[in-house]
Amino acid sequence: MNDNSGISHLAALSLRVRHAILACSTRAGSGHPTSSLSAVELMTALMFGGFFNYDPLRPDYAGNDRLIFSKGHASPLFYSLWHMAGQIDEAELMTFREFGSRLEGHPTPALPFTEAATGSLGQGLSIGLGMALNARRLDKLPCRSFVLLGDSEMAEGSVWEAMEIAAHYKLDNLVGILDVNRLGQRGETLHGHDIAAWARKAEAFGWRAIPVEDGHDLRQVLAAYEQALNLGVSGAASGKPVMIVARTIKGKGVAAIEDKPDWHGKPLPTEAYKMALELLGEADPHVRGELAPPPQIQIARSEPTPVPDIAYAPDKPVATRKAYGKALARLAPAFPDMVALDGEVSNSTYAELFAKAHPQRFFEMYVAEQNMVGAAVGLAGRGKIPFVSSFAAFLTRAADQIRMARYSEANLKLCGSHAGISIGQDGASQMGLEDLALFRAVLDCVVLYPADAVSCERLVEAMARHEGMAYLRTTRMATPILYGPDENFPLGGCKILRRSDRDVCTIVAAGITLHEALAAADLLAAESIPVRVIDLYSIKPVDAATLQVAARETGALVTVEDHYPEGGLGEAVLAALADAPVPVRLLAVRKLPRSGRPAELLDYAQISRKHIASNVKDMLS
Repeated sequence: MNDNSGISHLAALSLRVRHAILACSTRAGSGHPTSSLSAVELMTALMFGGFFNYDPLRPDYAGNDRLIFSKGHASPLFYSLWHMAGQIDEAELMTFREFGSRLEGHPTPALPFTEAATGSLGQGLSIGLGMALNARRLDKLPCRSFVLLGDSEMAEGSVWEAMEIAAHYKLDNLVGILDVNRLGQRGETLHGHDIAAWARKAEAFGWRAIPVEDGHDLRQVLAAYEQALNLGVSGAASGKPVMIVARTIKGKGVAAIEDKPDWHGKPLPTEAYKMALELLGEADPHVRGELAPPPQIQIARSEPTPVPDIAYAPDKPVATRKAYGKALARLAPAFPDMVALDGEVSNSTYAELFAKAHPQRFFEMYVAEQNMVGAAVGLAGRGKIPFVSSFAAFLTRAADQIRMARYSEANLKLCGSHAGISIGQDGASQMGLEDLALFRAVLDCVVLYPADAVSCERLVEAMARHEGMAYLRTTRMATPILYGPDENFPLGGCKILRRSDRDVCTIVAAGITLHEALAAADLLAAESIPVRVIDLYSIKPVDAATLQVAARETGALVTVEDHYPEGGLGEAVLAALADAPVPVRLLAVRKLPRSGRPAELLDYAQISRKHIASNVKDMLS
């Protein structure tokens, strides 16, 4: 489309896009028109210049290219482009940022052309990486992932995590488009308009950089896309992702605000908007954008096949972290879309068992947890069931990616191993003691904490079948087998392991502390103090009904957890009993962790069997 007629058409489209950006943001009285205006030519040329292959009537079609606005605040541009493509009418465009509108302040899957929720900067490239990884390594598709980035977000470490992993996996079907408009929220960005600096960094990370001196010159922009797409599988730079680095002007087209600070996130007032339209000139209301059709492809889908059932010797302790890896490897044939990602600790999380059994479905993401979670969101967006594993302590590093995954409606599964002080001598830096609080705070996220290998395997299968986010907490040390292979573990359930009509208290625990609770019950029984013991393996959703019955029948509860008290199992129990109050004592880690043997540390934190028994007797007294 580099001929004069094609250039003229794209110029007319760009003008209409500018009008639409200003109209919807002024109507909303909020938004980011200046950040949108800087990337108009970059995105108009991509979508309507014959480079972006997409069937808008089939947004989920596997052969479509993917477009992620990592700079999600440029949503007026995103929506205006789909307006030009005939997928958003003018009336809907004017509902931008209104309650109930699909056109939210930052893009979400409420609009089907949104691949993932964005707006928290630095995450879109990881998501695009996951989608490119799926196309190249899993589904063997010719489609590409395009990611629009802003120069402000290039200061985020997660961007560079994505850069190095994309180069490692030779994803030449991933194209970044860096809109270097110089101005961030409060002033100049890290390198200002120095596009050479960004190009050097991209190339240092193994990418092919294509500088564009004027990102508003359609001929330069089209030439950059032609070069980028010709560097694919058959091109001279095959194996390298591509970063187009374009110098642009923030607020381009509106002279009063072009390249001016203090206009970030501010719409034009009504009078200034009218003046801007006059200066821009009249736009042709009939001009429309046409998307290039994607190739017609067929994906060979593997059918689920039966898998062997679990088998554990009842007298041989097994760590739940090992059961997690065994479950993934065992269940993979039953879930052909299951994939696993790990942060270079697979020999500790035991994800290595899956990697050895199904190497083509395992991705080593190295010690870069933020990118690992973001890439998993991209894989989930393409229909995969990603299981992400690392130490529980290290997953908290990706808290923002986890939070945003929910807004992307990602079918994401996470496993945090080495949880709590019971990991022993490694010390505080390795002890996940905040993870339950993190995942309980994520809307609708299932939170599971198995106490033995059998329950762990059953819960991994339940996670795989569940549509939505789920977190599994596993233990480092080997623990006794508590359950037979026929036991079921539904999400939202619990198990009563000790019970009598004479119980005077209920002990509620999960994971490692369940074994301490059972030992405490034996100590109390020796003193003729019968107690009920509940395995609260599902911390969210929680089995409130069973807890309320236990509260009513026994009159008191003690909760015990290898986690800080804030946001953990104890507070989940308290919430469940809010309408049926009884005395509840929360035993949790309330001291600064130290190195030591697991038994020493459980005792130090006062969550060991003797402390549980002592607290029960103290409550009864």
